[in-house]
Amino acid sequence: MEIPEMTPANVVVALACVMVARPILAGLKQTVVFFASLTGRQQSRIEKYNDMHSDETTGLDGRNEDYTTLVDSYYDLATDFYEWGWGSSFHFATRFSFEDFRQSILRHEYYLAGKLKVSPESHILDCGCGIGGPARNIHRFTGAKVTAVTLNQAQVNRGNALCRKEGVAGGVQLVQADFMKLPFPDNHFDGVFAIESTCHAPDRIGVYKEILRVLKPGGTFACYEWCLTDEYDAQDAAHRKIKKDIEVGDGLPDIVHTSVCTAALKKVGFEVSEARDVALDEGLHIEDGAPWYKPLTPSW
Repeated sequence: MEIPEMTPANVVVALACVMVARPILAGLKQTVVFFASLTGRQQSRIEKYNDMHSDETTGLDGRNEDYTTLVDSYYDLATDFYEWGWGSSFHFATRFSFEDFRQSILRHEYYLAGKLKVSPESHILDCGCGIGGPARNIHRFTGAKVTAVTLNQAQVNRGNALCRKEGVAGGVQLVQADFMKLPFPDNHFDGVFAIESTCHAPDRIGVYKEILRVLKPGGTFACYEWCLTDEYDAQDAAHRKIKKDIEVGDGLPDIVHTSVCTAALKKVGFEVSEARDVALDEGLHIEDGAPWYKPLTPSW
């Protein structure tokens, strides 16, 4: 057997193969873990979740009344799948022309963090954190300490494990809690953020009131929220189906109009400094980029 001479070109090829193989092996490992999680228990949770989203058996009032079971069941089912196929930040983002998916997610989070006007000495709350991807990214971006809450204990366990793995456990901690009944004293946090999470609440006034309670006077609450716009027509069957499919696909009791959210914020005592439909943003790099829903569209 003849051993080829090790030239710079050969070395480059060998390094390239190693660099490609490692992400592939990591992806295969995560895929095996994901499929191993699809147990008979998961099947029973799917049946329970489908029953809760049936207007015949449960209805909107039932979903709102038992929102903790609805949301907890949803994330028991979806968390492994999200991390496997999407990453550790469970949210959408518009994509600028020069960005890849990961960069758009980070920019989306950093923009929100910038609205909080916090410093490395600040302590902020992530209200509905998933497995803590945004909490860790915003901690690294701002230096602020982040406490993050989620209803789902499995997400707490996974998120805190990732914090230890990534070396940020001293600055980010996940806690199991209901954001309708936050286990923190009044005037506790310098800022609060929520990314596509308070839409899980059965009552916007209730969740915003709790957030205001734990926020220090003068602090900022920055939020991305799923909402209906003026384009929605409740008399249109196609519109109703889209709305229902989003609710089922995202574990939401009900999606409300933007005006409901802004009115609720004002009613509990917030001064609303900015509210807009991010999907309608225009400007440099946006028109040539990709819309927020692009990752969900078929690529074949």
